[in-house]
Amino acid sequence: MIQTLLQSWQDSNWPSIKSSQPLATGHGVIDERTFNTIEVEQLFDSVNHASTLAGQAVLFRSLTQPLDSLDEIRAKQQAIEELQNHPALKEQLEQIVQQAEPNEKNFYLLLFGEFLGTFGTAREHHEIEGYGYLQYKRGIRFLLELVDQVQAADAPQSDYLKAIFDRIKAFAESRSYSLMAGPVYITENTLQCKEQRKGSYSPAIIFQPRVFKPLLISLFIGCIWALAHFFPSDMFQVSVEAIPTATIFVVPFLLVYFPIVGGFDRDSCIIPLRNEFKASPAVAETLDALGQLDELLSFIKFADTFGGSIVLPEMVEAPHHRINLTDARNPVLGKQNPAYVGNDFVLDDDKLVLVTGPNSGGKTAFCKTITQIQLLAQIGCYVPAKAATLTVSDRIFYQAPEISHLDDGEGRFGTELKRTKDIFLAATANSLVVLDELSEGTTFEEKMESSSNVLNGFYRKGNSTILITHNHQLVDHFVAEGIGLPKQVEFADDAPTYKLVDGISRVSHADRVAKKIGFSKQDIDNYLAGSQ
Repeated sequence: MIQTLLQSWQDSNWPSIKSSQPLATGHGVIDERTFNTIEVEQLFDSVNHASTLAGQAVLFRSLTQPLDSLDEIRAKQQAIEELQNHPALKEQLEQIVQQAEPNEKNFYLLLFGEFLGTFGTAREHHEIEGYGYLQYKRGIRFLLELVDQVQAADAPQSDYLKAIFDRIKAFAESRSYSLMAGPVYITENTLQCKEQRKGSYSPAIIFQPRVFKPLLISLFIGCIWALAHFFPSDMFQVSVEAIPTATIFVVPFLLVYFPIVGGFDRDSCIIPLRNEFKASPAVAETLDALGQLDELLSFIKFADTFGGSIVLPEMVEAPHHRINLTDARNPVLGKQNPAYVGNDFVLDDDKLVLVTGPNSGGKTAFCKTITQIQLLAQIGCYVPAKAATLTVSDRIFYQAPEISHLDDGEGRFGTELKRTKDIFLAATANSLVVLDELSEGTTFEEKMESSSNVLNGFYRKGNSTILITHNHQLVDHFVAEGIGLPKQVEFADDAPTYKLVDGISRVSHADRVAKKIGFSKQDIDNYLAGSQ
């Protein structure tokens, strides 16, 4: 079950946008290594147009733990379509989010801030001056106004948006909302809301979020008067001339009054209330709902600002993973980049694609494009393409060459093979697996045998597999077996066109790359000659 934002922030000093983490291999759609390899944080930066911290945190959580349910993905897509087709509703949601954004920080300060005491001056964003009265009033206003605005908005029709609205409206029936709306009653053992006080005659103090309490001060003065009236003595005989002199007692009174009253309210009411709000499922659900609204608006802004063809992908059911893209572009590199070269890609019944080509030809960028598009599709977002049809992938894996560590005891080949084994065991017919080279760190003969065994295993499992390789002999082997589609990155006049075309590349252009970075044979000879 996905954690709410408040749950993920419980052990933090301050809410974090990137508090969510990918699940372990085989327990979520993507794992940590895939998350890092396909550069999901850069993908987040590209898609993120959310205004609130909650919206950004929900979007990041979606990318770390994407959906694997076709119905849930379609529901988010239908919500986006409703907003696009009903500008008035979209404008209302934008106003709700915009008004929530400045108040949101006050709510987090109430929940996570550090109290400085009577005379402390806040110098950091997480510090609270005084006894917290002002911060309490500002903080609770955030959720109270959010409920009012959602209740006043037009009722949506899509199931996803209706569910979000219902969760926010349901907050108005919760104990947390009642405590925020007030009054709060301080009893001997607990804090009570007005619903709990109905029919109760037990003594209670009504909490007022201000240090100046006329009733308390009047009660104090009344006690002094009663003492003077019923127990007359020289002590209480005050002449008009003595009144200015008596005012010198005001300052000592205030020095005692403020710490006692302010400290009591802070320790007995404000801090217990904020702890309750922080642990409240109703508050957590409402905060998540706001984040989900902002996430939907972020998807629309991403589409509006991408600067190229962008669509909501058609998500279909199939017995194994399928993908069909027309003019697909990278969501990060293609954003506001009209020169970016798009590619068509179809992986249907073949299930295996073998991509060859020289270095710096665009093989890795293309495969990251495929995985990033699959990921965006599974959070209900637009994808950069003219057309896109995909199935839901229960697992998205991307294996890239990894340097072995001193303590793993296996060397490069063993380290890579462990990762491949983990992917193989977790993959199903509905998985998407990208392998960037295979069986590195061993002889050519062993590399051929090991790679063939691995690819045959994935093929028999039935998932979609894309292999990036310079080993054209391996590709020749599978083509001869009638398995897999051979693709290559195109070069023209010794330069990459970044187009993916049919065929097998048998050159590496290693010398071209070496010359480009200034480390060719000629560069080495020139360096050695110059150093003598």
